[in-house]
Amino acid sequence: MDNKTQNQNDSKYSEKIQKTLQAIRDGKFFLLYDSEKREGETDFVIAATAVQPQDVKIMRKDGGGLICVAVSPKASEIMKLPFMADVVTAAATNDKINPKLEIGTFVEKEGDIQYDKKSSFSLWVNHRENRTGIPDDDRSFTIRRLGEMTKTALEGKPVDFASEFRTPGHTATLRASKGLLDERRGQTELSIALALMAGTTPAMVVCEMLDDTNGKALSKEDAKAYGEKNDMIFVEGWEVVEAFEIWKKEGIEA
Repeated sequence: MDNKTQNQNDSKYSEKIQKTLQAIRDGKFFLLYDSEKREGETDFVIAATAVQPQDVKIMRKDGGGLICVAVSPKASEIMKLPFMADVVTAAATNDKINPKLEIGTFVEKEGDIQYDKKSSFSLWVNHRENRTGIPDDDRSFTIRRLGEMTKTALEGKPVDFASEFRTPGHTATLRASKGLLDERRGQTELSIALALMAGTTPAMVVCEMLDDTNGKALSKEDAKAYGEKNDMIFVEGWEVVEAFEIWKKEGIEA
């Protein structure tokens, strides 16, 4: 799709959403706040396929939260990415694990998460070409390859996740809920919804912004100020939900 067509398609959204979609296409950071009803946190967000070592550095120094890769539900199914809670549940019934895990002891259950029903965590991985997996260049390579494999999978080409990635590792993957924003409105689903609207590969990096002074989540006001200082769009979850409702009316499969 050329720039003119993209601009025409984007015109139905607010100016802020249009700028956010362009930032995704350009491989630039933007800031995404979920809502007061959820985590009440702002995340750095950037397309996985665009991530370079300097981007990982920015997230770990100016963000400070977990650096994760959110993957669309369709690509997660193709690549066979499980929910971590399901992995632990299955492990709890395996008699070969010593000490034996007691089901219900480790696995999240209803009420554990104050703002949600279920975590989106999947596997923690390193690329097999990494040495330790934690330096900026290692993590950026793992992240880019996750994005590139997502693209390959959605193009209908064969993929072999295990041939490139190993677990445990240092990059957390997140599996977006099948119903996306109709089912869950976390940073995982919000970022994937934006990638779909942008027409880009739905694999997005998210990292929470923490306050260096008190160690808590960075306030919305301070996150906005950071965005203004560093030329990053600040967008809120409700704005993404409104735009995604418009996008869904076009009948495009997520």
